[in-house]
Amino acid sequence: MLAGTLYLIATPIGNLEDITLRALRLLRDEITLIACEDTRHTQKLLEHYSIRKPLVSYHEHNETRRSSELLRRLGAGESIGLVSDAGTPLISDPGYRIVNAAIQEGFNVVPVPGSSAALAALPASGLPADEFWFAGFVPSKPAARRKRLLELAALSVTAVLYETPHRIAETLTDIEAVFGERKIVLARELTKIHEEFLRGTAKEISQQLAGRGAIKGEITLVIARAEEKEQVDDPAAEVAKLEAEGMDRMEAIKTVARRSGLPKREVYRLAEARGSNQAHKNLA
Repeated sequence: MLAGTLYLIATPIGNLEDITLRALRLLRDEITLIACEDTRHTQKLLEHYSIRKPLVSYHEHNETRRSSELLRRLGAGESIGLVSDAGTPLISDPGYRIVNAAIQEGFNVVPVPGSSAALAALPASGLPADEFWFAGFVPSKPAARRKRLLELAALSVTAVLYETPHRIAETLTDIEAVFGERKIVLARELTKIHEEFLRGTAKEISQQLAGRGAIKGEITLVIARAEEKEQVDDPAAEVAKLEAEGMDRMEAIKTVARRSGLPKREVYRLAEARGSNQAHKNLA
């Protein structure tokens, strides 16, 4: 008997029309079993398309036990569709154990791409999308969350992350502390009736949300990448130039440090060395 295939099938994140023809064909005609996070949730999708297939739950609390069962069924020649409640399996959703185990056992694992909140929010954010870093859900504990945000702030790519409605206020406060005036976009209820995009700094978006009371809906945050630093060939000369234009010395040092990406102490050292060398030349 031929071994079965594990299909990783993306499902809609909101609008039920956001499912591919291939996914519908596989669900209806080719797979024998659907493994899903919540059988009740997936059943609604299947009923919408008049699909009748047996369902088994597969979530973070039963992954280990259920994976063994699914592997046995793959070995018996069944083809199984793995779906999450919304979007692409494994992307901040369960599925890693069964996929890894299926690969190790030599079964076919086939992706069936489709909806993803991260890939829906990013291009519509208006922020650079040529390079990005997907961070999933940031940690819920404040110290760990700040640490992760500091890591993201150092990247020169756009960052995309998920957050829950009940933690969004705290996360925006931390983003403001770490990213300052960096532009961000909050995408909520993507593809649904109440879809919206809020744009601005973390502080500005926090103010917009503050007057709403309870916040509902799935949230995706897109954070602009760090601005590219200027190539400053002679930081000390640049400091001297700004001083000549009337800027205070320390402010000139801070400005050059910000433009070049060099530490302020290094710019200060170079400026002082240049001043010293100039003084020696004058004495000579």
